[in-house]
This record gives sequence, structure tokens and C-alpha cells, in this order.
Amino acid sequence: KVDYDVCSNYGNWLYSAGIGNDPRDNRKFNMIKQGLDYDGNGDYIRLWVPELQGIKGADIHTPWALSSAALSHAGVTLGKTYPQPVVTAPEWSRHIPQRPGGSPHPRGRRGPAQAPVQHKDRGIDFYFSRKKDA
Repeated sequence: KVDYDVCSNYGNWLYSAGIGNDPRDNRKFNMIKQGLDYDGNGDYIRLWVPELQGIKGADIHTPWALSSAALSHAGVTLGKTYPQPVVTAPEWSRHIPQRPGGSPHPRGRRGPAQAPVQHKDRGIDFYFSRKKDA
């Protein structure tokens, strides 16, 4: 089944682009949380992103956070068979499982192996901030 409802989809795309109607200030669309809430096992992603089919369970939502061994086992090479993230938002980290005491979960580590390079004026806050140069 393909999910397509013209009104809902257009409204959701506008909302996630930051130009929708929301009374809350500094609202951000959290792709990781949404994926975990509505596709917890990652079945939808596996259907449409065959490059990630080897990743089991919810780990599919954050492939850059997996260990090299886990990626290798899944047949994924970041930057070659699947792209590195362009941006990693700080609020995503709370949705990547951690062991008590702050040590990484055995499934992987937090954050990308190599932090994505961002233009100094174009960080995540640039796109969601109301303060923009004219």
C-alpha cells in the first residue's frame, strides 16, 4: 500500500519544512522520533530503501550510529552504499539507545563516525530560526 493523501501530504511537507501553521515557537520536526513512533521496526524504510534491508529492527532509523561491525554485517558502507547524514540534529541523540552510565549501546555508538561538515552560517538552527538576514 502506498500512502498518499494530497491534502495531508502537502500539509505535512509544509509543516516539516518549517512553513506550516504551528502556534508553538521553535518547533522542529524530529524525523528519528517520527520513524520510531510510526515505523518502530523499520518495515516501511526496508520496503523503499533496499540499501538498508540488512539492518534489523529500529536501528534502521539511525544507520550512522551503528558500529562498523554492525554496518559491515548488514552490507552497508556509509558514504558508498548509503550516504552519510547531511545534518545530525542534537535532539536526535535522545532517541539513540544508550546503556546506563553513558557507555554506548552494544548496537553502536552515538553520532556519525565523522561529523558532517556544515557551513558556518547554515547549521540546523539556521533553518528553524526566525532570525534570518534579509
